[in-house]
Amino acid sequence: MSIPHARRVCQIIKLKPEAEAEYRGIHANVWPGVLAALARHHIADYSIHYYPPLHLLIANFKYTGVDYDADMRLVAADPETQRWWQVTDGMQESLVEGATGSGGAVPWWQELEEVFRFEGSSV
Repeated sequence: MSIPHARRVCQIIKLKPEAEAEYRGIHANVWPGVLAALARHHIADYSIHYYPPLHLLIANFKYTGVDYDADMRLVAADPETQRWWQVTDGMQESLVEGATGSGGAVPWWQELEEVFRFEGSSV
């Protein structure tokens, strides 16, 4: 799905092996308020993938707004999102040195650099 003028974001974090079933379960029914906060702050086409051999969660989404940092602060200030993070953060292990949890001064998920993109036909 191509969204004009979208910033693509890819992030990773470790999932604690003992939390896999609970993490899958909660994400099978994401709280509507969390989804509404993402939509309100210009997050689209969001998915999380899991790579079991390394216990890695890989998140991809598109940001369609004009001020990413401001929108991320607003997501972090959303009470329903904060409650969600209280549940999910305990299931994860951050790869970012100094991170203490979602919404903190140091990012909880490690953002990755894009090294290749193909948008469609090369003809």
